[in-house]
This record gives sequence, structure tokens and C-alpha cells, in this order.
Amino acid sequence: MEIREKLERICCNNIAACTDRQLYEGLLEIVKEMAAEREKQVGDRKKKVYYISAEFLIGKLLSNNLINLGIYDEVKETLAQYGKDLAKIEELEPEPSLGNGGLGRLAACFLDSMATLGLDGDGIGLNYHFGLFLQKFENHLQKELPNPWLEKENWLTRTDVTYPVQFGGFTVQSRMYDLDVIGYENRTNKLHLFDIESVDESIVEEGIDFDKEDIRRNLTLFLYPDDSDDAGRRLRVYQQYFMVSNAARFILAECKAKGCSLYDLPDYAAIQINDTHPSMVIPELIRLLMEEGISIHDAIGIVSKTCAYTNHTILAEALERWPMDYLNQVVPQLMPIIRELDTLAKKKYPDKATAIIDEDNRVHMAHMDIHYGYSVNGVAHLHTEILKQNELNAFYKIYPEKFNNKTNGITFRRWLMHCNHGLSSYLDELLGSGWHKDAGQLEQLLHFADKEEVLRRLLDIKQENKRALADYLKETQGVEVDENSIFDIQIKRLHEYKRQQMNALYVIHKYLEIKKGKVPKRPITVIFGAKAAPAYVIAKDIIHLILCLQDIINQDTEVSPYLKVVMVENYNVTKAEKLIPACDISEQISLASKEASGTGNMKFMLNGALTLGTMDGANVEIAQLVGPENIYIFGESSDTVIEHYANADYVSKNYYEKDADIREAMDFMVGKEMLAVGNRENLERLFKELLNKDWFMTLLDFKSYAARKEEAYADYEDRMAWAGKMLVNIAKAGYFSSDRTIAEYNRDIWKL
Repeated sequence: MEIREKLERICCNNIAACTDRQLYEGLLEIVKEMAAEREKQVGDRKKKVYYISAEFLIGKLLSNNLINLGIYDEVKETLAQYGKDLAKIEELEPEPSLGNGGLGRLAACFLDSMATLGLDGDGIGLNYHFGLFLQKFENHLQKELPNPWLEKENWLTRTDVTYPVQFGGFTVQSRMYDLDVIGYENRTNKLHLFDIESVDESIVEEGIDFDKEDIRRNLTLFLYPDDSDDAGRRLRVYQQYFMVSNAARFILAECKAKGCSLYDLPDYAAIQINDTHPSMVIPELIRLLMEEGISIHDAIGIVSKTCAYTNHTILAEALERWPMDYLNQVVPQLMPIIRELDTLAKKKYPDKATAIIDEDNRVHMAHMDIHYGYSVNGVAHLHTEILKQNELNAFYKIYPEKFNNKTNGITFRRWLMHCNHGLSSYLDELLGSGWHKDAGQLEQLLHFADKEEVLRRLLDIKQENKRALADYLKETQGVEVDENSIFDIQIKRLHEYKRQQMNALYVIHKYLEIKKGKVPKRPITVIFGAKAAPAYVIAKDIIHLILCLQDIINQDTEVSPYLKVVMVENYNVTKAEKLIPACDISEQISLASKEASGTGNMKFMLNGALTLGTMDGANVEIAQLVGPENIYIFGESSDTVIEHYANADYVSKNYYEKDADIREAMDFMVGKEMLAVGNRENLERLFKELLNKDWFMTLLDFKSYAARKEEAYADYEDRMAWAGKMLVNIAKAGYFSSDRTIAEYNRDIWKL
């Protein structure tokens, strides 16, 4: 049946007479029907991977699903015949509030690639009603509001799968909801999201405040509830156990239904623990196997061959350590097992650095994953080497065979075909459509490196995307930007190690230079997008600084023709899809040795932006692929930075005192112009943090950063040479396909 007939059947009306809302809901129904067909066609295989993650930042699904089903163009053309615009219909879809940053977006890309490669693999997580939060800017400050997304008609399917989940002193009833994960021209897998029947959205008061003790009603309201107090930290433990208890029982039930005896569980299931949030799946699986009559010794052996762990961070504070008091209160049934796991590990390996329970009675989740999982992987070459040689060296000495690298990737279906139709269509014209499934074929673009008409077309496509972004910013934020300016963009989670504060200091420096008469050849538009965790005070101060700068600079008629600052409100996947295709310079400026991988760097590169970055995370591999002339690298090396930490010899105040540019920019932060629009408390706290601590060495790299940025701005003026650099970046991006990453996970870890 044609799309037109299907839509009219579901909507009970002629397409021309339908509202956009009716058409959206009709398309949702068509996608679900087609997804179910692909599910039936494939059938189950013996072994399956279960990817457990606290976050799945899936973004809007309509267009992506239409692309993966191969009907996007047909739907778009059919609607257009009746005067309907698919882009407008897409705007009606709320973005699911199920993730925060790179960790959650990676999980979404991975599910897409598993289905595209035909692998039997499902995601398991939680069905957050309000997600992280909706970000609003008021008085130059971030304000957090609930972000409801669960409309009456949505992508979720309510299932009959339900479990009682026991906590210390009470039990809650879960319910599983399924979301279709549609592979590109391949099978349909599932994202299983668990919720509780007793959740109550009405308990949320002003902003995102709620009673953190009322677990029966709050458990699945928010992703990463504020953990600045004991109640918030305990709530995170409740959430994590709820997620893995449901996951473990669901996995065992599926495996038993296929004929698994449980002793042969590793032949039926590979469980990937995405960061430390799902770590309690290890003791929970052991507990459930013991309930089935399996001895603790055998259960530990079975689980150790079933679970694999992905480490996503070098930051010690992000490796979760839960006080025993919390666990005794929340999951008393797991404590005998965790103690036994700790005792066994200490008997074999007395080194305190590898203990599961430390001297302060804290349970180290990553340590449990490494001792009782069969694989430990980092997410970029440099990250994995730092884990092996520094952060997890004590474990690497014990288990060298467990450690492996899986450099992250992104799905090109969403991050090129969906968000950049102009470039995607042009690549099809030049190369054919083989790159949709084999991203390595993008390298054939290098054959056109000396073709002027190709380079000009790349510049034209970029210009069209910049124009579209300028229109979007005017429409949504009332900000006017010059589409012919350089679009210099930094969009990612707000964290000091990602160093948005360094970019903001550069903006101040540039502002002051223009005030002195040093006008840039071409206007510059610096765009930020980021959410700060509600309890992360300094991160919120950095947002305050950026918003104050936006106000001061954009109001200054002397400077604003040459420099604009935009902070995008409520940055999310939908906004990233508009920002990334329009970017000229991609800011990847984390302190070397601190960013595990990054995936934004890959998305920008794929869309023809040039990276300005440190030799950190996957920037290292990007630099190796594109060559030094096609990337702008600055800053100290990871080895130097690690040495500074080891010797405790970095003193930020020295840089402030010795360098006039740094001092001038820093002083401006707390000068009369800033204080006229900003809050003294926020600005002075940030100033003192940079002056006296600067844990992520902003001032160390500032001069190198500023100089390299100026070089990039100067190079931008040779438009054909710049287009040549763009072409190389697009051509070399094929390596960073999540299809490649997932094929490696399967080859080396899951072995489906």
C-alpha cells in the first residue's frame, strides 16, 4: 500500500484536509507497523547483546526512522503534493528526555548501528518522565525546569513485562515500555525502558525540586537527580538498582525462553555495562542465579564471562564510589554478595588500589566491573592508553588481556543524511549511496580534491546551512547573526575540563582588541550551547559569564558588527542537528588527558567543520587521519599535563601576573562593565577559581589557544584552500562511523 493510502486510512481523511498533528500521528503509526514487519522477518538468534545504560539521548525519531526504513523521500514528496511540509510536521515531535551528553548520544548511535549491522542487540534503561531538565535563561542565569515529553501518542509501546523490585523496607512494581530501534535497511531491535506504576509527576514543585525521599513516586522522574545531598545520592542508587534489577530478570527470562540452562548464560547473553551506572547488574545477576539454586562460586564464574565494562572517563570523581551505608539501606540483599566479591578480590590481589571496598567503606563500582567482567574498554586510543598506564594501571598489570580500545563513533544516518540534506545529496551525486552503509567510501571524495567546482559546491552548501541557522536563531532566540561571519561553535556539556571558560576568556580578549581598534578581517560569531548540572556551581557561573558577555557585546554598536556571542538555550540533539552543519570552526578544547573521546568532534568533522583542539580524546585520531595542515592543534600534551598534576607544580596566578593579555581579560570578568549586567557573587567566584585553583589549567593553554584561533581565522579568508581542508575532513570521517565501532565490539567482545 502506498504511503498516501496508508496515511489516509489511518487519518480517516484526505491528506490535504488533515492537520499537521494528525499527519504526525499517522506517520508514527506507519513507522511502527513497518518496524514490526522487520522484527518478524529477522527472528531471534541464540546469542544477544544487552546494552545497559543510564542514558539514551535518542533525539527526535520521525525523520531518522523514515530514512532507515527507506521511505523518507517518498513521504516528503507525497506530503508536498498536498501542500504539507514534512519539516513542519517534524517540529511537532517532542525530543525524548532520556539523556544528557556524549554518553547518552553514543548509546543511541550504538543501538542504530547494531540494528543496521543486523546484530541481535537491545538497549535497557529507564523511562525518565522529565529527563535532565529544560534549560531557561533568566537574568543571565541558568534556570532548570521539568522537561516533559511523554505525550498521549508517542513512540513507546506499553508491554506486559512487569517485576516487583525490592529495596530495603519496601517494594515497587515496574513496567517495561519498548521503543523500536530501526536499522538502516535492516532489522528492528528494541530499547527497553523501565518505569514504575506509582510514579507521580505532580510531586515536582518549583523548578525541579521534589521530595527526594519519596521513592515510590519520584524514582523515574529525573535523570541524574541533584546529588548535592545524601537524599539525592541515595536516589541515584535507588535508580541504578531499579534499572539493573529489571534488566537482569528480563535478560534471564529471555535466555531461559531460548533454552538456556543458566550455566551456559555466556553463550546466550553479552551484557555491556555502559559506564559505572549499571555496575550493580553484576551482584544482582549473581543473586538471581543463586535463587535458581546455583552456588555463589558458580554464579560468580558465569557472570564474569557474561559482563563487559566500558569506561568513559579519566576523571576520578566520575568513577562512582557508593558508601556502604547507602547500599545497606537501599539494597541490603546485595551486600553479602558485594562483600564476598571484595573478599575474593583482596585474597588474590592485596593491592589497596584494586579493592572493591576501600578503607573508608566505599564500594568502587568500576573495580567490581573490572574484577568480575571479561572485558574493559576505553573509547579512544589515547584514553585507553591513559587508563592502562595511569588511572587503572594496577588493574592493567593484573588483567592485561581484558583491556582493549574501541574508539567511539557516530551514526552517519542521523549526523549527515538526516541533519545535512544538502551535503548528503551532493555526496550521493559524487560517490553514489554506498557510503550510507560503508562509511569508508567517503574517502573517494579525495579524488575531487583539485576540482574547483566541487570545492565551490561544498562552500555553497555550508553557506546554505549557515543561512538556515541564522534564520533559526532569529526565530527562536531573537538574535541576529551575520551568515557571512565565521561560525565558531562550542556545544557540549558544561564542565570545567571542557574549558568553555577558556573560550569565554578569548571572547573578552577579542572584544578588548576590537575596542582598541584591531578590527578582524571578517566578523566572528561565537556560539555556545551547554547545560550545567544543577548542583555544579562553577559550571553555572561560566554560563552566567557567557550570558553577560552576550549582552554586553551584542549591545555594543562599536564591537557587535565584528563580534557576536550566542548562548543557545536548552541545547539538545534537535539544536545540535541545526548547529553542526553550519559550523566553520569546531571547538574541542578540553585539557589534554581529560576528555575520554568526544563525539561532537566527529560530527563537526563529518559536516565539513575544521577542528580547533588539543591533542585529547579522539582529536588525536582525527589529527592523524587528516594531517596537521587540516586541523588546528594547540596546547600542552597529555604527558605534560599528567606531569603537572603529579608534581602539583601548576600555579595559575603566575600566568595571571606575568601575562598582560590574560590579566586584562581576567580583570574584565570582575570589572565595572560586567558587574553592571552580572551578579558580583557569580563573577567573583569564577574569577577566584581561575586565579587561585584553575584545576583544568585554562591559563596554561590560553596564549597557545588564542594564537592558533587567530591562524584559523586568517586561513578562512583563502576560501578555496579552506574548502580543500573541509573536503579532507569529510573524506577522512569514515573511520568514525559507529558501524565500525560496533563491528569491533562484536568481533572482540560480544562475538555474536
